[in-house]
Parts: sequence; C-alpha cells; structure tokens
Amino acid sequence: MLKQVLRKLPRKSQRSNSLDSAGTESSERTSNTDDGVQCMNFGNKISSRLRVVKRVSSVVFPASIVAGSEAVEPNLAFNDVSNPQKPYLFISKLNLCCEVSNSSDPDKTAVEQDLKRQTLIELVDFVSSGSAKFNESAIAAVCKMCALNLFRVFPPKYRSNTASGEADDEEPMFDPGWSNLQLVYDLLLRFIGCSSLDAKVAKKYLDHSFILRLLDLFESEDPRERDCLKTILHGIYGKFTVHRPFVRKAVSNIIYSFVCETERHSVFVCETERHNGIAELLEIFGSIISGFALPLKEEHKMFLCRALIPLHKPKYMGAYHQQLTYCIVQFVDKDPKLANTVITGLLKYWPVRNSQKELMFISELEEILEMTGMADFQKIAIPLFRRIACCLNSFHYQVAERAHMIWSNERILNLIRHNRLVIFPLIFPVLERNSLNHWNQTVLNLTKNTRKMLVEMDEELVLACECKLEEENSQSNEAAEKRKLTWECLEIAAGVKPAAANIVASAEPAACAVAC
Repeated sequence: MLKQVLRKLPRKSQRSNSLDSAGTESSERTSNTDDGVQCMNFGNKISSRLRVVKRVSSVVFPASIVAGSEAVEPNLAFNDVSNPQKPYLFISKLNLCCEVSNSSDPDKTAVEQDLKRQTLIELVDFVSSGSAKFNESAIAAVCKMCALNLFRVFPPKYRSNTASGEADDEEPMFDPGWSNLQLVYDLLLRFIGCSSLDAKVAKKYLDHSFILRLLDLFESEDPRERDCLKTILHGIYGKFTVHRPFVRKAVSNIIYSFVCETERHSVFVCETERHNGIAELLEIFGSIISGFALPLKEEHKMFLCRALIPLHKPKYMGAYHQQLTYCIVQFVDKDPKLANTVITGLLKYWPVRNSQKELMFISELEEILEMTGMADFQKIAIPLFRRIACCLNSFHYQVAERAHMIWSNERILNLIRHNRLVIFPLIFPVLERNSLNHWNQTVLNLTKNTRKMLVEMDEELVLACECKLEEENSQSNEAAEKRKLTWECLEIAAGVKPAAANIVASAEPAACAVAC
C-alpha cells in the first residue's frame, strides 16, 4: 500500500526536465499556432464584417456601391453582362436614378433627365422579364430609389366656399414631371407583384414608415398618380399579410381626420376638407371589406358608424359617393342587420338645401332597401317614409321624380305592401297635394301612377286615408275660419276704441326712438 502511494509521487530527472522543456517549447509552439489560427479567424471575421458593411453602404451611398469584382458600369445594358453580374448592375442603375438633377444648368438637367428616363425604362423591362432575383441589397436599393423620387410634400391649397370651387374640381391638375414618376410607380408596382420577391425580407424595407408616406401621396392633385398609388397599396395589402392591420388602421385614420376636419370647417374649405384621395382610399377599402370574415368584428362595425356614415356630410360628397356607396353596400351585404344603422345615419345627414346630394341619397337609399329585411324595415318605416314624403312633394322636379321611381322597385314595393297600414297614411296626403299644386307635368303623371298603385294594393285603405284627409282638411278650414273671426273681432275692438288706438300709435314712434 505504501509502495503504491510512493509511486504516485513525482520524480524529477534530467529526462523529465528535457521533456518539460520540450513540452514547454511545444506548448509555446502550439499556443503560437493557436494564436495564429485565432488571428486568422479574427481577420476573417473582420473581412466578412467589412464585406457586410460594403454591401450595406452600397445601398445607402451610391458612390460606394461596387468595389473590386462587384464593380459594374451602370450605363451597360443587361444583355451585355453575365447573369451573376446582373444583380450588381441592377443596383448600379437604381443608384444612378437616385441622383437629383441640378436645375441651375437647364441643358445639363435635360441630358440627365433623358439618361434617367432611359435607365428607368431598362429597370422596368428587367423586372418585368421575370428573370430578376432580388437579394436584400436589391430590395433596399429599390425602396431607397422609390422613396427619393416619389416622397414629397405638396403645397397647401385653400379655396373659398363658393360655386367656383365646384368648377375647379372638374378640371384636374397634372404633374409636369409625370413622365418619370410614372416609370418609378411602374417599377414599384412590378417589383411588388414579382413572384421572386421574398416578402419576409422585403417587409423590413416596405415597412410602416414607407406605407405612411405612400398614403400621404394620395393628396396629389394628379388623378393618374392617385390611381397608381391605389394599385400599389392594394398590392402591398395582398402580398404583405403582416401589414394588413396597419394598412386598415392608417386608412381609417385618414378618413377619421377628414370627417373631423369637415365638421370643424364650415365657412372656408381648406386643404384638409378637400382631401383628393378619399375616393381611391374608399375603393381600396371596398375590396378589403369584401374579404372580411363573418361575423364582423366590432372594430369594423365601428368604422362603418364613425367613418363611412359621417362621410355623407361634406358638401363635396359627389367626388367619392360612388365608392362610398359601394363600401356601405358591402357592409350591408355582409351583415343585413346593419341596414337599420345605415338608413338611420342617412336620415341624420339628409341634405335640406342641396338637391344634387339629395338625388345621391335617394339612389343609395334604394340600394340599401333592396337588402333590408322585413323586421329591420319595420323599425325605421315611419321616419323613412316621412322623409320620402318630403321628397315626393319637393318642388325640385328631379328630386320628386327620383322619389317616385322608388315605387317601381319590386323589392321595395313588397316591403311597402306588408307595412301599408303605417305607410299609406304618410304618403297619401302628399300625393293629393302634388296632384293639386305641383308645377311639373312629369311629376303630376308620376303622382297619378303612384296613387293608382296604392289603390290596386289596398283600395279600402286608400278610401279610409281619403276620408281622414277630408276630415283633416275640414278641421283645418274650421280652424282657419276661427282665426279669421278672431282677427276681425280684434279689428272691430280696435275700431270701437279709437282713443286707445291713438295712444298705441303715438307710443310706437317713441319706442322706435328709444330702440335706436
């Protein structure tokens, strides 16, 4: 046992020393070798990081896009380079289009614009060919070029609330630089729709900030630009599912702001009240609504009540009424119970002095009534047909004609037939007044046809309404006679007491003088 313990004790000898020295030298050589490997690894890391920085800087700084083997002349054609070099040529051409022309030298500016236009055409053709492969640097370069060329601030335009403002809307303003802008929009649209684009990578560059600045461009006066923006935003919504909630929220905020600003401004129409892109935004939202799942979420119903229905209030609703009607019809088609809410909102914002808006309201109302259920119709029948009765009796012949045309709709006529006990007493007196007093012959003919329709539907009820109307007319005539007799008595009383009348007459000038 003791021997075993002694054997484990270290023994020092010359051989061991030499071995130790050899081991030390070998360990030193090993450590030096390890240090060399570590230095080599560290150098490789640095070089790889430098390459990453170089790739990133090629997107941010056009001058440093290429170096060494990646250097490609941007003026070359895509057919003149090999396939591995095409991505670098693509980025070179994009960075060439990022340069802003100097307006101090018109001749030089014209040459640069022609070169830029030709380069943009080449880029559009390359992306349209389908052979383009987009890495992260190319995606970042496309977004940067589009941002520099498209994103800009529009000057504010203030218009007085006059009739001339409506005439100005009929003459759209066109951007003088549209030739290049159109190519940039075309490139962005084809880039988004390209099948080789990786949405997971592209979403880092087509981010929320990029989308918000795109939405700001809907303020453009040029309808061609707004139409391109509409198509691009729709493509972003379809391809980048992660951005869909944000797009809906951002569009909703624009409409909310427009509605609130409209309520604030009543005398002067300013830039915020005359948003140029409401029609296009509503068109985008119409396609979004058609894809809503059932049952509808509460936020979607809130958008209908707080944004879409109040959009009926602005004076210039005609610029987007067609798209607005489409959105509302989509909501009612998804959930027919919302018809009651929509019709109540229409009655709330019903125009009183604007006959053209009234015509649009009647047309929209007819579309909504076609999708309204019987139970919901019964809840709103009385206020609804009070308003329709006013339209039937309107002295504006177009409004009266359009209101009479509702009765030719079979779906609405069926609703009226089942609720005639409530509706006939509201409509019949108006038809009688029209037949006696209306100035337009077409309205008179339509009134006769509508009255005939009521008689065919329920003759007894029409006779009862006629008797009630005669009774009401006799009572009103009696009340008029009583008022007349009362005034005659007052006049006689004034004639019997002339002194009192003189006192009153002399007091009137004094009262007028005191008031002055």
